[in-house]
Amino acid sequence: MFAQKLINGSSRRQNSLPLLYPLRNFSLWSMKKDPDLEAALSRNRRWIVNNRIKNMILRCPGQAASVKYLQKKFRTLDLQGKAVNWLKKYPCCFDFYLQNDEYYCRLTKRMLSLVEEEESVKDIQEPFYVERLAKLLMMSTNQRINVVKLNELRRNFGFPDDYIIRILPRYPDMFRLVNHTGRKSSMEIELLSWNPDFAVSAVEASALERGCSPCFSCSLPSSWVQSWERFHEFNAIPYVSPYVCASGLVEGTKEMEKRTVGLVHELLSLSLWKKMSIVKLGHFKKELGLPDKLNVLLLKHPGIFYVSNRYQIYTVLLKDAYNGSELKEMDPLVVVKGKFGELMQEGLHEYNQRHYLMNLEKHKKKGIVAARSGKRKDRSSETSEQDNGDKVGGLFNPEERKRFYKVLFDDAGP
Repeated sequence: MFAQKLINGSSRRQNSLPLLYPLRNFSLWSMKKDPDLEAALSRNRRWIVNNRIKNMILRCPGQAASVKYLQKKFRTLDLQGKAVNWLKKYPCCFDFYLQNDEYYCRLTKRMLSLVEEEESVKDIQEPFYVERLAKLLMMSTNQRINVVKLNELRRNFGFPDDYIIRILPRYPDMFRLVNHTGRKSSMEIELLSWNPDFAVSAVEASALERGCSPCFSCSLPSSWVQSWERFHEFNAIPYVSPYVCASGLVEGTKEMEKRTVGLVHELLSLSLWKKMSIVKLGHFKKELGLPDKLNVLLLKHPGIFYVSNRYQIYTVLLKDAYNGSELKEMDPLVVVKGKFGELMQEGLHEYNQRHYLMNLEKHKKKGIVAARSGKRKDRSSETSEQDNGDKVGGLFNPEERKRFYKVLFDDAGP
């Protein structure tokens, strides 16, 4: 009885105040999963890794990197296992050769042609990068942004790696580098001239095309009645441009919230894939006047933003920029990078087919295939005809498909 009283007493204490915090903390990051937008996030995962490997190889002497060097850099890419196993999965992208008893990796001719095309697009798109950089500075509180912080997001906005020496010297009337402390980490880019033509947000530009007042669009299921009501209530507040000085707005008011939502909306609109890491967004809290709990604000507006924790990285996507899992409008640089992704898939399919045939041959020698073929005869005639007509064998069998695609994600493969 004494033990039972202790249990009951502890359960009462656990059911009181202490449980409120975990529940509140859990609900903080709860958002209904959108399969299409989740697919949009996963599609770029392998491309991002291979793009970084590509840049590493291009920076090496002779544009060739030793496998040992890439293995050392592998951990910085959040990858495990052997680098050579990963690279061999993309034979259309990476080529190996032996020199002085050491293996080296270089880009294939098709990859190098895409690199040239990418550089050509960057040259053509330079005026748009200038406008994009000016817009970022115009949204900042004092028209200055730290270079180290901006470097974290330069690829999100499509800026070349050498944008400081490529863009800034050509536009001395618009930009300049300032460093008041002398430390490299304190270097900032400052806007010298305000262009009113640039001070038009994506929301305002869309409203001009439709001939209506600026407002946000909402993407929510019709059954989410309360969410729709909250959105209409929020949308009824007059739109506040992110290019307007926020000094007259009071923190915590609806008007300030409206401007912050518009600011994040504009930042995502300027990015290539209309998505960004919330952690990286938080780096600009001081420069852009973002709130401390930016994640809470984003989750309050599920009709405008989509927050995902895929790969244990909280990412926010702009919902009105996507049609299903595809971008409605693609930047020319995204088109080129899409070709890179297609080349990756082609090489991955080639690698997959080769290893499937190798495994099939091993199974034939062990007599496994004969045993499996006997089981297949007991299935429906349609499935049997498909299996017998395919010399590769068994791709219509779910178990075979699992083994077929296992190589795709197995970094410890042969």
